[in-house]
Amino acid sequence: MKDVIAVGVDGTPQALAAARWAALEARLRQARLRLLTAWQPLTGKPRGAPWAPEVPHWPDRIVEEARAAVESTQPGLPVDVSLVREPPLEALVEAAEQADLLALGSRGLGPVARFALGGTGLDLVSRVAVPVVLVRSRQDSPQMEDANGIAVGVSLRAPCEGLLAFAFESAARRAVPLRAVHGRNPPPFAYDLGGAVGRGAVERAELLAREELSEALRPWRQKFRDVRVEEQVVMESPAPALLHGAAGAQLLVVGRRHLGHVVPRIGHVVHAAVHHAPCPVAIVRHA
Repeated sequence: MKDVIAVGVDGTPQALAAARWAALEARLRQARLRLLTAWQPLTGKPRGAPWAPEVPHWPDRIVEEARAAVESTQPGLPVDVSLVREPPLEALVEAAEQADLLALGSRGLGPVARFALGGTGLDLVSRVAVPVVLVRSRQDSPQMEDANGIAVGVSLRAPCEGLLAFAFESAARRAVPLRAVHGRNPPPFAYDLGGAVGRGAVERAELLAREELSEALRPWRQKFRDVRVEEQVVMESPAPALLHGAAGAQLLVVGRRHLGHVVPRIGHVVHAAVHHAPCPVAIVRHA
C-alpha cells in the first residue's frame, strides 16, 4: 500500500467531480491525495540555442481550482500537486504506478468515452494495474453519497479475489451494504425446439447460480462480518444484469481480467458499465 490516491484534473466539471470523489476516498483510507495535471509543450527546442520551456499559467489555475474543490468538501486533507510536462496518458500511467487508486473524470457518453487530461479512459484502464474509478459530473453529489450501498459484478467463471477484496473493503470503509450481482443467460437446454424458454429449466439454472454465488462470497462474508451483503442473480446477459443491479448504488465495481494479452482487452461488461452506469465505476484488474 502506497497510501496515495491520485486524480487527474483538467479544469472540466467532470474532473472536479473526480477530485471530490477521490478526496472522500483518501479521507476514508487515511491516505494522501495527489492532484495531477499534464500538458505537452506545443513547441520544440530551437536548434543551437539554450532553451527553457515556458510553463503556461493554466496548469496552476487548474490544480488550484481542484484544491479548492477538495478543501470545500474534505478540509484539512493532505494534498500533493504534480504539474507534469509530458503527454497526459503517459503521465497518468506513471501516476498510477505510484498510487493505490487512480480517479478520472468522465466526459459522458459517446461512441468512445473520453476522460480527464485528454487521454482515452479505456486505453488508460488497460495499461495500469491499480483500480481506476471513472466519475461523471454530478456523480459526487450528496444524493449520490446517500445512495444505497455498493454494487459489484461477479462473473463466477474464474476466481476474482482482487475484485471482491476491493468491493468488500469499499463497503466496509463506508459502512454501507454490498450488492453482489451475477448475470447469467438461460442455458441452452432451457429452450425448446420452438425457441420458447421452459420455466422449470430456468429455475434450476437460477438455483445453481445462486449456490455458486453464495459459495464464492462465503469466505468474504466471514472476513467482513459487519458488511451486509445482498446476493442478486439475474437470468439475463451479464451487462444489462449489472446495470440493473447498479440502480441506486453509490459505486459500481467491475472486474477486468488480466490474461497477459499482447494487446490488453476491455470486456463488453466494462464497456457497458462505463457508458451507462448511473454512478461512479471502479474498474479492478484481477488474475
